[in-house]
Amino acid sequence: MEEPAAAAASPDPPEDPSPSPSSAPSPAAAAPPPGPRELAAAMEAVERDAAAISDSYASLFASLRVALANVTSTSAENMECLGDVVGRLQESALEASSKGNKYINSCLRLNEEMRGLESLAMQLYPLLVFINLFSWIYVI
Repeated sequence: MEEPAAAAASPDPPEDPSPSPSSAPSPAAAAPPPGPRELAAAMEAVERDAAAISDSYASLFASLRVALANVTSTSAENMECLGDVVGRLQESALEASSKGNKYINSCLRLNEEMRGLESLAMQLYPLLVFINLFSWIYVI
């Protein structure tokens, strides 16, 4: 990188723009191939990065597995609890409905008995008037 910057900064006139077979740089000649040490260092860096990525994925999957296990067990416990609650609620509603029906039937029977007492009271009213008349006469 320093060579192009140095070439651009130098006041030398530019070379002949016509390419000559001997002066044209080939792409292979521009950058020397990496040596065994550079290649080994690059491979080690790739291996380190791959191991770090692998560890990261393993940690992520382990966290997901634990979270999923917690959610599944919690959901199963919640569903069991919800089933118990719904069952007890159904039993309570059935019991309340039964007691409500008994109360309504009792009220209807009481109403019928009150109508019977009303007719009895209407039958006893003339007797009450007669008794009051005698008690008034007897006092005088």
